[in-house]
Amino acid sequence: MDANIALPAALIGDPVRAAILMALLGGRALPATQLAWIGGVSPQAASNHLAKLAEGGLVVAHAQGRHRYYRLAGEEVAQALEALARIGAVPRPLDPPLSPKARSLREARTCYDHLAGRLGVALADAMEEAGLIAAEGEDRCHLTPAGEARLAELGVDLSGLPRNRRGPLRPCIDWTERRRHLAGPVAARLLDRLFALGWLERGPEGRAARLTPAGRASLRERFGLDFDAAAAA
Repeated sequence: MDANIALPAALIGDPVRAAILMALLGGRALPATQLAWIGGVSPQAASNHLAKLAEGGLVVAHAQGRHRYYRLAGEEVAQALEALARIGAVPRPLDPPLSPKARSLREARTCYDHLAGRLGVALADAMEEAGLIAAEGEDRCHLTPAGEARLAELGVDLSGLPRNRRGPLRPCIDWTERRRHLAGPVAARLLDRLFALGWLERGPEGRAARLTPAGRASLRERFGLDFDAAAAA
């Protein structure tokens, strides 16, 4: 029997619900009032949309005080949204984004639990060039022994990684750059560490990330990443 894709497709296809889901792609839980503002609807209308998304298994909610916070139901939902974003009508990589928000999202952003945008792509390239990761065909990759040692030096915990069919590290085609960044549990733990070290900061827009001066220097030292040169290229 074929999977029933009609229900999630219908839920995602509504413009308000699509805006809410893309906002949650940043990986953090957001209150219903903020999601109402993002969707451009009243709080009551947002609650109706969120109830449908929860019933359809796309988001989960938890109460904190008087507020309810929502997040994506899991990595599978994020992967589906990323895949739809790649086939959607987006600017080509060389097209200049028109708004400050678009520029910040293209520069660096969180994509559920991993780093994306130009910075994510540049970091993946630098790690491969330095021999820290190696490809396994088109849709898998792994840390080399040198890569494991380098991440351990940074304090990235590589113990107890889940061993699912997609592996702990994999390439993910970036929906703005149309090139590969890194996803999977290893990439998620690396992103958490970059924030903890202060090399990255979250921007005022939920998904945008900003490379700090310390991060710019440290990524050059630890990974050979000259982000200014990579962005110019």
